[in-house]
Amino acid sequence: MRTAILALAVLGLAAGCGDRAETPAPAAPAAGVDPAVEHVVEDWPLPATQPGSALPDLARAADGRLLLAWTNSQPGRRHILQFSSYHPGDLRWQTAPVTIAIGQSMVVNWADTPHITATADGTLWAHWLQKNGAAPHAYDVALSNSRDGGMRWSTPFSPHDDGTASEHGFVSLWPQAQDSVGVAWLDGRKTGAAMAATDAAAAEASAGGDAGHAHGAEAGGAMTLRAAVYGPTLRRTLDTEIDASVCDCCQTSVAVTGRGALLVYRGRTAGEVRDIMTTRLIGDAWTTPVRVHADNWTMPACPVNGPAVAAEGDAAVVAWYTAPDGEAQVRAAYSDDAGTTFAAPVDLDRGEAVQGRVDVALGDGQAWLLWLREDGDGQSLWLSRRSPDLATEYQRLQVAKVAGRGRGTGFPQLQVANGVAHVVWTDVVDGVAQLRGARVLAR
Repeated sequence: MRTAILALAVLGLAAGCGDRAETPAPAAPAAGVDPAVEHVVEDWPLPATQPGSALPDLARAADGRLLLAWTNSQPGRRHILQFSSYHPGDLRWQTAPVTIAIGQSMVVNWADTPHITATADGTLWAHWLQKNGAAPHAYDVALSNSRDGGMRWSTPFSPHDDGTASEHGFVSLWPQAQDSVGVAWLDGRKTGAAMAATDAAAAEASAGGDAGHAHGAEAGGAMTLRAAVYGPTLRRTLDTEIDASVCDCCQTSVAVTGRGALLVYRGRTAGEVRDIMTTRLIGDAWTTPVRVHADNWTMPACPVNGPAVAAEGDAAVVAWYTAPDGEAQVRAAYSDDAGTTFAAPVDLDRGEAVQGRVDVALGDGQAWLLWLREDGDGQSLWLSRRSPDLATEYQRLQVAKVAGRGRGTGFPQLQVANGVAHVVWTDVVDGVAQLRGARVLAR
């Protein structure tokens, strides 16, 4: 991933129209939920046992199953994208690891990772990245589906047909309808020569850094955010450019609300303000993007640290990393109207040790928020269990001490099912990546 040493500054701007100034009144926990009950962390053995397993994605299907996808990379061998499914009610993995894709041209990137989802008709959908041209950051999104539980996968295709040797990635997938999937991605078709020039000049940061890269619209076209929908015939519909200028290499995230898919991402203004934006798909059109909150974080390069969103009905929670005053922070904000407006954010953590790399889930009448820290003692993974509106923290737990440091540990994943939080992350031991899992449940 292209990286550069970043300078931080503060730029005073007016609040975005997505902000809501008031702090919400505390919400009552769901029936049967006792906030005072202490939760504990226990090991969750995963089927991804091979050395070199990393880059996890954890999704929840409509039938309650958890879908785990990951990449296995070993020296001298082709990359492999695999998945397995877990049924929380049975407390066991339902399938042995199944291969989705394999190939020398598969792009494996610590931050731009594959994803998996399922539509209500039982179809599985997965994406990964595929090289396109000689430039280091010229690659396409490859999308495939399976109608038989993952045993056979369709010939991969790309949701974009611009034909440019540029960067396409940082994908979000969601079930758009009974048999249709939505896909959103960052699209570099307009970056042109700017991308190639940056690839030639990019300097890698130290292994422990999470610095971003500094190619941009001033040297060529901007990175854009696009989305499309695919049904069982794989015909593309609702192909849309949502935002004409976005942060170049931050993850996108999506959740399905009672009023449509809610997509969050890191925006980018001409003045290099890189705050978190949100838009919702209503019918066949995306709403005008607005800021979740006016952090006014002026950042001259991509922080490689995108937001996460979760939703239940009209309730939605967005969590993100920011550093508007030069101090790293993890924030979260609550919406009771499917992301149309957001309450003032809650600061979950701050300080030099905060790495961000957040994830969030709503379930069991609670909000669950996950993030990573790194200090002199190494990395650690933290979970805050809160009221759904975030006003009250019920408990804060250290989920794990992580042996790896820097970028190699990637982005941890979180899902809640049957009142239990399931967490998956990459660790690096003696230079070899491996997946780890934990369950957080009431004692």
